[in-house]
Amino acid sequence: MFGTMSANARLLLSVTAVVEAATGVALLIAPALVVQVLLGAAPDTPAGMTVARVAGAALLSLAVACWLARDDLEGKAAKGLVTAMLIYNFAVVAIFILGWLRHGIAGVAFWPVVAAHIALGVWCAMCGLASTHIADR
Repeated sequence: MFGTMSANARLLLSVTAVVEAATGVALLIAPALVVQVLLGAAPDTPAGMTVARVAGAALLSLAVACWLARDDLEGKAAKGLVTAMLIYNFAVVAIFILGWLRHGIAGVAFWPVVAAHIALGVWCAMCGLASTHIADR
C-alpha cells in the first residue's frame, strides 16, 4: 500500500503522537473525568477504571511509536504504523457511533472526538494513497 512517504506523513505521525499522548496520560491520571467528558458517564466500577487506564497506557504506547517513527518515513515501521492508525481511527469512530446508537452515550467531547478521528483516519488514508502514487512514478 505504501511507497515513499511524504512530509505530510511526518506531520500526521507528529500530530497523532501529541494528541494520543495527551489522551493517554489523561486516562492514566484521571480516567473518570476523561470518560465522563467523552461518553457522558464515568466508569463507576474498579473494572471500568482499570480498563480506562489500560486504554490510556495503550494510547501512550501508540503515541511513542508514532513519535519515534516520524523521522523514519522510508522504514516499514512508519508505513505499518500509518496503516495501523488508519484502522484504529475508523474503529474508534465505529465503536463510538455504535455506542451512541445503541445506548445513547455521548458527552460534551463526543462529537468533536468522533470528527477528529474521522479527520485523522482520512489523513492516514491520504498519506497511504499519496505514497502509493509516488511509488508508481
